[in-house]
Amino acid sequence: MSHVTEDQIRQNVRNRYKAAIQEVNSAGGCCSTEASCCASADAVSSKLGYSAAELSAVPEGANLGLGCGNPQAIADLKPGNVVLDLGSGGGFDCFLASRQVGETGHVIGVDMTPEMISKARANGTKGGFSNTEFRLGEIEYLPVSDQSVDVVISNCVVNLSPNKPQVFKDTFRVLKPGGRIAISDVVLSTELPTEIKNDLDALYSGCISGASSIEDLKQMLLDSGFSNITIEPKDESKDFIKDWVPGTSMENYIVSAVIKAVRP
Repeated sequence: MSHVTEDQIRQNVRNRYKAAIQEVNSAGGCCSTEASCCASADAVSSKLGYSAAELSAVPEGANLGLGCGNPQAIADLKPGNVVLDLGSGGGFDCFLASRQVGETGHVIGVDMTPEMISKARANGTKGGFSNTEFRLGEIEYLPVSDQSVDVVISNCVVNLSPNKPQVFKDTFRVLKPGGRIAISDVVLSTELPTEIKNDLDALYSGCISGASSIEDLKQMLLDSGFSNITIEPKDESKDFIKDWVPGTSMENYIVSAVIKAVRP
């Protein structure tokens, strides 16, 4: 994708998610960036590992049916933790994390799409989440101070970045010593065909052609300073990945994974 600039990728992703939230706001119907995924958001999220209790615990409109896992369920959050969500969308994972960290904790959501930030803030006000805030920004250059976060979570967003090493570098910066990442994202299970790699509009912003290999991700995390790195593919995720772009056999190329690491 050398002919495509990083800013073109970011703007394309931003436009896609702007369209997604506008569609939700106007019709309350499809909660996905792919027209083929217009099932209810709760039905989609239940396939990703969210329980009925979790789905009912957030304000209406917070769950957009986007993602590839349930990061706050793997994050082992504790009361009093400061949690940062990369690409927080409508605030769904932030609100679930908020309940776990309690009044003594704090949750920060960062998203680069202004419409998503507005939606999340409205949802937070509606739900009375006083320990949760949302900041506009890019995950490569986080609007968060150094060594101020205990746990970083993210749900199928890091793969959208055109500069993943910088994402992990800045994530390392904001974590306290001993802080952790607990990320759900997609990884390559085999090399993507060229036509898929270069499909910026439909596939990069759809969590597909931006995916990296497990080996590359591990190296990025090591280079950023992380230790205790584990990347665990979830083969069962192929059941929902095959619905993302019907007819492309995408489940043969990517798989959802749980990515964990620690800042020493």
